[in-house]
Amino acid sequence: MRTRRMIHVLATATATSSLLVACSGAGGSSSSGGDGESINVLMVGNPQMEDIAKLTKSTFTKDTGIKVNFTILPENELRDKVTQDIATQAGQYDVATIGAYEVPIWEKNGWLHDLGSYADKDTSFDKADLLKPMVTSLSGSDGKLYALPFYGESSMLMYNKDVMKAKGITVPERPTWQQIADIAAEVDGAEPGMKGICLRGLAGWGELGASLTTVVNTFGGTWFTKDWKAQVNSPEFKKATNFYVDLVRKHGQAGAAQAGFTECLNAMSQKKVAMWYDATSAAGSLEDAKSSKIAGKVGYAYAPTVETKSSGWLWSWAWAMPKTTKNADAASQFMLWASSKKYENLVGENLGWSRVPAGKRASTYENPAYQKASGSFGDITLKSIEAADPANPGVQPRPTVGIQYVAIPEFQDLGTKVTQEISAAIAGKTSVDKALDDGQKLAEDVAENYR
Repeated sequence: MRTRRMIHVLATATATSSLLVACSGAGGSSSSGGDGESINVLMVGNPQMEDIAKLTKSTFTKDTGIKVNFTILPENELRDKVTQDIATQAGQYDVATIGAYEVPIWEKNGWLHDLGSYADKDTSFDKADLLKPMVTSLSGSDGKLYALPFYGESSMLMYNKDVMKAKGITVPERPTWQQIADIAAEVDGAEPGMKGICLRGLAGWGELGASLTTVVNTFGGTWFTKDWKAQVNSPEFKKATNFYVDLVRKHGQAGAAQAGFTECLNAMSQKKVAMWYDATSAAGSLEDAKSSKIAGKVGYAYAPTVETKSSGWLWSWAWAMPKTTKNADAASQFMLWASSKKYENLVGENLGWSRVPAGKRASTYENPAYQKASGSFGDITLKSIEAADPANPGVQPRPTVGIQYVAIPEFQDLGTKVTQEISAAIAGKTSVDKALDDGQKLAEDVAENYR
């Protein structure tokens, strides 16, 4: 019943977004022809994915003869599109980027190929080198690996060292959220047009929902208790949300309600904000001198806390193969290459070592070239990933695993609807109390399915 409900809801939600496709190669069914096999890959439009789209033709395709048609979408559109394609068994794509939230749910529904068997057969892939948190999060209930990590991440605070130095501020390596709020107020306007901090405000369970939920966790809140009682309008959830909304409204970026990962990355790299709390994977882009005005001038700290020892999330954008593909061998070749040490070396040698899609392999952090490039953020990234605890991310027991999400099919719809209301509060169109009271009703409806 829950599976059918999810398909209905998500198919409706994607009726319009499915038209908004940005391609570097058309979608459609895969084919074999005079030029060899062709596969269709659907992926999120993050910098690491843009890099692989540029590098594939001259390397992977040249070596294998396999043409790769990429469809690249913003995060929210990607989530809608990939769920629509896989849940409805449309079969348009041979490979798609998904994450730790989708893998265990979709594996139970029988929608994904086991990729561990492909990895085991390819000795050069070195499956044992993958970081354990990534393997665990991308495995199914049967212990098999159903997605290959492209890069892994936790979350952390990033800040402009020049601004902090000019203000005489020392950012703690392990700050509290109140310390960050105080610093944001002090550095707001430190340079013309500069705001104190960038926080995601764009609605979406994986956009605003991801960063906000880590704040809720460390403030002592949760979406659901262990026995499935909804807590969206609980005092702790309200306190965390009011803190978040107040901080971004007072000292956050312009247009905060429409700002997600991509917009905050641009704001930070272009010196429009003094601090940013977000994914550890953003560091590589911030340190790229070709696109970032603050390369070499960024400081890094662990995710801010309140009541917990740590609060960083755990995520991996990973390659998955739908059961509907008719090109499993070609698709598996691409995925193994894209998640390999060989590909990491290709990026490092051609684009710069800070741009390596890291966070997934132990050997990456032992590579001298990468160590040099990631000296300011590599250690914090690895330790944050290793410290992340999806089973116990807050101060109370949880009914499911997940740090920045609740690992049930309904959360994709629930998290998006609740964050739409909170985003409206950021925009000044509603109050936090009303947003969370409305969200509580939605959460209670979901909880009834599990009690």
